[in-house]
Amino acid sequence: MLKFLSKVVVEYNPLDPRKAAAVELLAQCNGRKAKDSNPTCSVELRRLPTPPEGEDPKSQPPPRVLVTYVNGSEEAFVAADGATAQGMRDQILSRGRLLETEQLFREAGEKWPVVIPEEELGMSFPGIKVRLLLCLVQSTFRRTPCVRGRERIYILLTCT
Repeated sequence: MLKFLSKVVVEYNPLDPRKAAAVELLAQCNGRKAKDSNPTCSVELRRLPTPPEGEDPKSQPPPRVLVTYVNGSEEAFVAADGATAQGMRDQILSRGRLLETEQLFREAGEKWPVVIPEEELGMSFPGIKVRLLLCLVQSTFRRTPCVRGRERIYILLTCT
């Protein structure tokens, strides 16, 4: 995950019960495997001030995770109720892969984003069944079941 990032800032109030996802993501970022993937990525913890006695901790700002990608773009995740560390991690990985793909296209001298003319989207390609092609497009680099008639086909795409 850290290979796509240059900086991670985790902000939370230690008494806030909503901090679980932010703390878990912080632990993942401080792990040996993550640090080895990008030793130059800085991981910071900012503790927000505790609310005055008697005030509800949920009235304070929610925990946040601020990430800066290697290309300089920034993104903020609110790690409040319902948010999970795995969900934030998946979003970071997805965005990182998109940035990596964009960089590969630019290095190859291709335009980004790739624009496919609408008339080409409806064209069939000899040798590929349209239904199977639709399953390939929908799979997004995962093992995805595609149902064709009564049989179930599993497609595994890999990125090389």
